[in-house]
Amino acid sequence: MAKMAYVTDLKTLQAECSANYLRLVRLVGDLEGDQQRNIALRGDDQDFGDLQLKILQNAPYTTMLEVSQSSPMDTLWEGPTMRVHLYHDVRMAEVTDFQRERHFRGRYRYPNARMHQPDEKLQLNRFLGEWLAHALAHGHTVDVPELP
Repeated sequence: MAKMAYVTDLKTLQAECSANYLRLVRLVGDLEGDQQRNIALRGDDQDFGDLQLKILQNAPYTTMLEVSQSSPMDTLWEGPTMRVHLYHDVRMAEVTDFQRERHFRGRYRYPNARMHQPDEKLQLNRFLGEWLAHALAHGHTVDVPELP
């Protein structure tokens, strides 16, 4: 039986990016350049760390964010970190960097040298969506007031 090649599901990717844009706009709020928002992820007497949203660049049509999570076990494990571009004109957010790796293609041959999944880009954007949905449902803002 012949194996079918993976075909990029552009409609699903665009829907995920649009949903992530709306989630991030809600979480980022009125932050401006070089500001950061920390959202505590807690539940039932457990500490899951803080989701950190930091604006790296802000322009009229795009915003670049760093999304990361600190962990109570930071000395043992480095939490996930990604860079996300928000495109305000089309109301979409796209993961462009993950764990210091940049520029993901829409489709990869499998197997490949880096062991990316055929739909790696979609999976990264889905992960961001689940992460942000969790923060919206269970997070608590813990922003520290700025010092004078």
